[in-house]
Amino acid sequence: MKFSKFHSLGNDFLIVDLDEAVLLEPPGDLARRICERHTGVGADGLLLLAVKDRDRSEALFRIFNADGSEAEISGNGLRCAAAYLYSQQKIDSAVVRFQTSTGLRECALIDRTESRFMIQIEMGVPRLRSADIPFDDGRVHDRIVDYPLMINRKTYPVTIVSMGNPHCALFVDRFASRIEWQEIGREIESHPFFPNRTNIEFIRRIGPDDIEVLFWERGVGETLSSGSGACAAAVASILKGFVGRTVSVRTSMGALRVEWPSDGERVYQTGPAEFAFVGSFLFK
Repeated sequence: MKFSKFHSLGNDFLIVDLDEAVLLEPPGDLARRICERHTGVGADGLLLLAVKDRDRSEALFRIFNADGSEAEISGNGLRCAAAYLYSQQKIDSAVVRFQTSTGLRECALIDRTESRFMIQIEMGVPRLRSADIPFDDGRVHDRIVDYPLMINRKTYPVTIVSMGNPHCALFVDRFASRIEWQEIGREIESHPFFPNRTNIEFIRRIGPDDIEVLFWERGVGETLSSGSGACAAAVASILKGFVGRTVSVRTSMGALRVEWPSDGERVYQTGPAEFAFVGSFLFK
């Protein structure tokens, strides 16, 4: 089976084109094997793509985390998927629309320099109600800002949103040690108040339009960047009044630009996607 590897600021994905390949095992099982960094190829996730309507520039998008679970959406994954279709000339337009489990998501090519693509993605309207995230503590919340979440007998004020997938944001003055913040992320990911588990963002405010974020992704663990996580971090920062409506989100390998014009409107994100290599994977 042929695959291509792309990454967006270190958040890496293996892409299988279903127009050219046939899966001989369930995609979740394949994701666990191929994404394993010691015995497989290594990646944060597996993307399955197929062009459904070339005239309308529409393609199927599915994403499986490294643990084999299927995710609803991924900002960086969408960007890498679009870059793959552009690089293979499978889409004639500069705009591609992906059919995802959360609805159509549009990606637009801004610039290309050899194997590096600059792409703007439309990430939809943030969901703030507890039932829509989902978040269930037995009560109904219209917005969840500075909620006192208990982890290991310590309370953390968290802001919770959905970008089509659940996110839990913690604001810090300084980042804890890697062992400490990973332990917190691991505990929050599977907290019983999150029936579908959750992604976690650790956010440090740098300035009025600038934040720095560390990411713990559901089903993956630490990632160097996250597209949906960067959007969620920006939205959470806006809800708390820390930043304006256009935010530079610093990740471990560079910045993503997030725009949320006003409450109830769609979020847009601009950032890079880069080709790494192609290869073949043998089914056992």
